[in-house]
This record gives sequence, structure tokens and C-alpha cells, in this order.
Amino acid sequence: MIRINVNGKSLNLDVPPDTPLLWALRDSAGLTGSKYGCGMGLCGACSVLLNGTSIRSCSTPISAVGNGKITTIEGLDDKVDKALQAAWLKLDVSQCGYCQSGQLISAGALLRTKKNPSDADIDAALAGNLCRCATYVRIRAAVKDAAKSLA
Repeated sequence: MIRINVNGKSLNLDVPPDTPLLWALRDSAGLTGSKYGCGMGLCGACSVLLNGTSIRSCSTPISAVGNGKITTIEGLDDKVDKALQAAWLKLDVSQCGYCQSGQLISAGALLRTKKNPSDADIDAALAGNLCRCATYVRIRAAVKDAAKSLA
């Protein structure tokens, strides 16, 4: 049994210590918002926050989490997250939507550390989040819109 803190709740999961965090979250905790994309931590669809930092849950063993606090897309609910979600809707960012949980996780991590990010800041922070629909221009615009609404 492994105990982790997810979205502010303590969970006991009956999984081996080398289980990727993504599968523990999806299969054992029932939190399916984080997606499986590549399985190698390259596409960002599986992104979650660990103590406020965006990580790839498909390549992070659950044993590496320790006492850290995990936040999944289901747990995003502060003012930064709400501003991003509103901007995503306003600017019609999503097409297929598969990458969006990872995009929102990484964008939120950026806006919590940089209140007025430049295009280069946004591109760097979201560089590991791939979008097959190529909505990068709208994603960048939505991050800027959210930053403006938070200012």
C-alpha cells in the first residue's frame, strides 16, 4: 500500500512502488483526466503538478512522489486555473482536446511563477506539451489572456 496526497486528499493505493504515477492515478484512483500519450515523458499529455511543478506522470514511479502533493487536472481550482479555463473557452483553444489537461497544468505552473510571461516564456514552459491539432497560437494567446485577467 502506498499513500499519496492527490488534489488535497490522502489516498492509499495498492500498487507496486515502480508503478508509473499515471497508471496509479488513472487505474487505482479513478482520475482519468491525465492522458497516456507516448509513455516516455515526451508529449506532456500526462502532466500533473508535484508540489507545484509540472512533471510527466507516465515516467515518474509512484515511489518518487513520497510526501509530495500531486495536483491533477481534476484538482485545478484556484484563481490561476479559473482564469486559464475561462481563456481557453473564450479563445476556443481546444480542438480534439487530448493534450489540454497537460497544457493547462503547465500553463498554470508558469503563471504561478511568472505573472506576465513573454511569448518566449510561454513557449519554453509549454515546449514539452505537444498538440497534434497545432493550436499553439491559440494556447499562447489564452495564456496571455489569463495573465492579463489576473493582473
